[in-house]
Amino acid sequence: MKATVPCILAFASVLAAAPPKQVPPAPVPAQILAAKKVFVVNAGADIGTLPGQPFSGEPERAYNSFYAAIKTWGHYQLVSAPSDADLLMEIRFTVHPIPLHSETITYWDAQFRLTIREPKTNALLWAMTEQVESALLQGNRDKNFDLALARLTTDLQRLTAPSTFPDSTSP
Repeated sequence: MKATVPCILAFASVLAAAPPKQVPPAPVPAQILAAKKVFVVNAGADIGTLPGQPFSGEPERAYNSFYAAIKTWGHYQLVSAPSDADLLMEIRFTVHPIPLHSETITYWDAQFRLTIREPKTNALLWAMTEQVESALLQGNRDKNFDLALARLTTDLQRLTAPSTFPDSTSP
């Protein structure tokens, strides 16, 4: 037993010193790369019961902004029914107050969550999250909202760029 402990410690130190093994990226589902038509789904916004209003606009602001970003990008044709789509893109916005010991300052933990589903089976193909940086002033919170949504759109553009990931059909 005494000889086992030094061996385990020696092995652990070798593993800790070894450089991280490069893992090749897994393929992006073929449905995402081949999609031409998408249906954007408003998966909701969890902001209704918060004290004060952390962000300007209606609860649909995240959905409306994401829909407009996808339309402006022009990569996908937006369709008005899930049955006409190659992909379902669900956008969700959540906001929770961060408790502080101050009664006058409230910080917010806010994030966007985008899930991509296959419409026929409703199988989850991909999901991504972007955090909205906290800010004290309303104008800065709104700016950070827009920046996080832009990052989410950029994440989606990178995901669908054929040169970013290996061919999905290769083994």
